[in-house]
Formats: sequence, structure tokens, C-alpha cells
Amino acid sequence: MDSESNLLEESSASSSSGFDRDRHVTFLELMYQLLPSQYQTQEINHLTLAYFVISSLDLLGAMDRVDKDIIASWVLSFQALPTKKAEKTNGEFYGFCGSRSSQFPPDEDGDLIHNGSHLASTYCALAILKVIGYDFSNIDSESIAISMRNLQQSDGSFVPVHIGAEADLRFVYCAAAICNMLENWSGMDRQKSKTYILNCQSYDGGFGLTPGSESHGGGTYCAIASLRLMGFIEDDLLSRDNSSSIINAPLLLEWCLQKQAADGGFQGRPNKPADTCYAFWIGSTLRILGGFDLINKKALKGFLLTCQFKYGGFSKFPRDFPDLYHTYYGFTAFSLLEEPNINSLFVELGITEASAWRI
Repeated sequence: MDSESNLLEESSASSSSGFDRDRHVTFLELMYQLLPSQYQTQEINHLTLAYFVISSLDLLGAMDRVDKDIIASWVLSFQALPTKKAEKTNGEFYGFCGSRSSQFPPDEDGDLIHNGSHLASTYCALAILKVIGYDFSNIDSESIAISMRNLQQSDGSFVPVHIGAEADLRFVYCAAAICNMLENWSGMDRQKSKTYILNCQSYDGGFGLTPGSESHGGGTYCAIASLRLMGFIEDDLLSRDNSSSIINAPLLLEWCLQKQAADGGFQGRPNKPADTCYAFWIGSTLRILGGFDLINKKALKGFLLTCQFKYGGFSKFPRDFPDLYHTYYGFTAFSLLEEPNINSLFVELGITEASAWRI
């Protein structure tokens, strides 16, 4: 057996001991200091990777391991700012760029000729700033909100960049989360977005990323979390009068519960293997609906522990190597399961309760 196989066998064996917070904190400290070379191809998503690391440390109650002032300065350096008030409605979006390679310098007159700011990067930037307790009154939130309207399409959906791209529920969610964190809803027409979201609910109760597409765990979370953030559905929806709900909650509940696979994990679509991240996407949807207690929590925890790596982090599938994406969603899943060593999660924003409500 080669060394890689030995490492994976050791990781699997360690899972029987339970959630290993200290190893995870060490793993995250290493990721905070220097990302492995394998992440070089994801440089364009540098802010997103930082969000996974910083928010993970917050979930584990280990924010004392980082310098919040340095983080704030670094995140704010990615914001694209208009030079004139009129530019906020010139068709561009003045949010945050995802990395240095997508951030172009202004020309000799100080004008931003190439603006690469992105909705998902802006969500990640604001989430990080929320986590470290940055004072949002110091952010040019008006420029973000007003210019974000430039990204909303006639059907209520959003594209992530002003030059045009795919439009789907992921970016509706980013827009809703941004407005919520900024406490400024001028950045989107909520009624139009609500219509778009409702058009994405499929015959089986789940939501596709676009109208008419197959129901998907990630798309379903984006739909329900967005509706909740926008104030169109109540928390713990199943305990209330479903006849007045704008969505088919019982059918959605059935779809979500059917996604727990035989191995205890959650799949994003039928006939797909269980995957660590869907414990968050489906689990959070169930938490908002008020149906999380209906799942087999013991089986879910068992599945997640097979994805826990001996030296910290979580993998996508059992007995595989960890990555930051699945590591973060592994932590959020354990938070949903009320693991003692993890802070409570505000599922609608994907950050801790304490960070979400911090003023």
C-alpha cells in the first residue's frame, strides 16, 4: 500500500474518535498563513477561499489566531469604487473583486476602465468583514447597493458581473445576502426576484438553479434562504399555516428528506453520491423550514466523520483528501448538529449567529 493510501486509511480510522476541533484549528491556521500550491489555479477566487478560512475559524471559536485589522485592510483593498456619483448608474457594479488578477488599476485620470467586481466576491468580502466585527459605516455601501441594480435582469434574476454572465439563483442569493448585511435593500427589486425564485420551484418540490431546470440542493438553499432574507417566508414555516405560504412547503420538505442517502449523508440530486457540502445546503433549508429534526442526525454525523481528515479538514467524499470548500461546509453541518465545540450558525447568511447579529 502506498503512502497516500496509508494516509487515507489513518484518516478514516481517526473518525471514530469524533469531531477533532484542535486538529481543524491547526489545519485552518496553516491555510491562513499559506495556501498549498494546488490552490494556485483558484487565485481568481482568493476572497472566497479567505471567507472559508476566516468563517471556519469563527465557527470553531478561534478568531484569536488571526489579525483582524490586517484582514480588514486586505479585504477592503479589493473594493472597486466609482470616481463620480453618476458612475453608480452607468451600468457597472461597484462591489469587490475576487483577487488581484481580476482587479485592474485605474487609468492616469483615476478612472476605473476595467471593473472586475463580482457579486459572489462581494458577498464573501462583506461576510468576512461581518465576522471580524468591522464597522460597516466605514464601507461605501451606497455605491454597492445602487450599482447592484445594474446586475438585475428583467425577470428578477441577477448576473454576477456587469459585462454579462449566467443568471441563476446563486446570484439572487448573493444579492439578497449583500442587501441584508448592508441593511440597504435599494440594490434589488425584491418583488421581481421573488417571482423569479418561485418560477424555479420544480414539480417535485425542490428548486432548480433556473426556471425549468432539475431540482438541486444548492439551488434549493439559495431559493429558500433568499426568500427568508427578503422577508417573504417566515422561519419555522412548517409549524405555521401552509395554505398562506408562497411555496409548496410540504412537497419541498419531502424532497429534502428524500435526499438523505443510505450512508447518512445528503445528495444534491437523485442518484448522486452523498457529499459533505449538501449537509449544509439541504440541512440549512430544513432548518429554515423547521424540519431539521426529522432527519437521521446520528447517521449524518457518522457520514461526516468518514469525511474528516486525520490532520484536519473535511473532504467531499469519504476517505478522500480535504479542501477548504468542503471543510467549511463540514463545520457548518456539525454546527447544525449542535456539536459542542462549534458556534451556532445563522444559516441564511452562512456565518455564525454572533457575527450575523453584531452591530
